[in-house]
Amino acid sequence: MEGEQVVVNRNIPPKPVPKPGKVTVVRALYNYAAQLPDELSFQEGDLLYVFDKVSDPNWWKARCGNQTGLIPSNYVENQAEEVEMPLHEAARRGNLSFLQECLTQGVSGTGLDHAGNTPLYWASHAGHIDCVKELLALPNPAVNAQNKVGDTPLHVAASRGHHDVVELLLEHRADSWICNKDNQTPLDLAMNPAIVNSLQESRSNRTSKQFASYSANEYDDDSD
Repeated sequence: MEGEQVVVNRNIPPKPVPKPGKVTVVRALYNYAAQLPDELSFQEGDLLYVFDKVSDPNWWKARCGNQTGLIPSNYVENQAEEVEMPLHEAARRGNLSFLQECLTQGVSGTGLDHAGNTPLYWASHAGHIDCVKELLALPNPAVNAQNKVGDTPLHVAASRGHHDVVELLLEHRADSWICNKDNQTPLDLAMNPAIVNSLQESRSNRTSKQFASYSANEYDDDSD
């Protein structure tokens, strides 16, 4: 109506724009002890994973380790780094809680990094069994996904001696016959006798060789 004054409430923060494939990582400049229950304590040098910088520019929602809370933005470095592959980072570091939060926020569980690796590859590479379990629980875990050199999670778990990961991957139908670009199967790379036995037993339980291939388009949905 003409002449009517419109009152704008500037105390209402703008609604955050969701970015399901990205988080911001900052490094703490100082120690901070939480003053309120919804705040987060951290130490100088800690890496903090920020999920919301929009609601309040002075207090960001972040995660450090297994804890989530608000942090004062002036206690962290000004040059923030936006991580394009947060789920890969969580899988590589074995940060289960951060990995679970990424999945909850819609980060692709099977996205590819620049080398064609999935998060499951990195969890298997490092032997983080809890992260491996979480990723294998996805509807389509891409257990036989091959990276640019043809390695699968089973290849890297076998070569690095992670027997518990190898067993878990085999339980989820990881294919021990897949060859990488050097024409090596996981069995060729295995040095641990227990892993060799597990892979040989897996082969003996199969009636025929099934060489599986991996197409990047099959799993990578560009969400990561």
